[in-house]
Amino acid sequence: VQLQASGGGLVQAGGSLRLSCAASRYIFSFADMGWYRQAPGKQRELVGAITTGDSTRYADSVKGRFTISRDIAKSTVYLQMNSLQPEDTAVYSCNAAFGGSLYWGQGTQVTVSS
Repeated sequence: VQLQASGGGLVQAGGSLRLSCAASRYIFSFADMGWYRQAPGKQRELVGAITTGDSTRYADSVKGRFTISRDIAKSTVYLQMNSLQPEDTAVYSCNAAFGGSLYWGQGTQVTVSS
């Protein structure tokens, strides 16, 4: 299972970024997808998740600012991040829950300057 994450970068506080996670079409059709992040010295935490039925859930810290979505035609999950704050700085990774296993893509760095 290959997951390709992209879209990270450096942004000023208050700015926006959109992360993308592309998966194979077969996996994408059957997998619940999620975005996690890990800041230096902290545990990895769930940012947002979306099921194959398009149900979503978010960490309390990002509710109202981040939106997770799926594009079936492109087999891609997006994380739209608005009103970014320095505390959002972390490595963001996507995963796919499929066939009883969890698959991870490589991370993408998001840095928010104050």
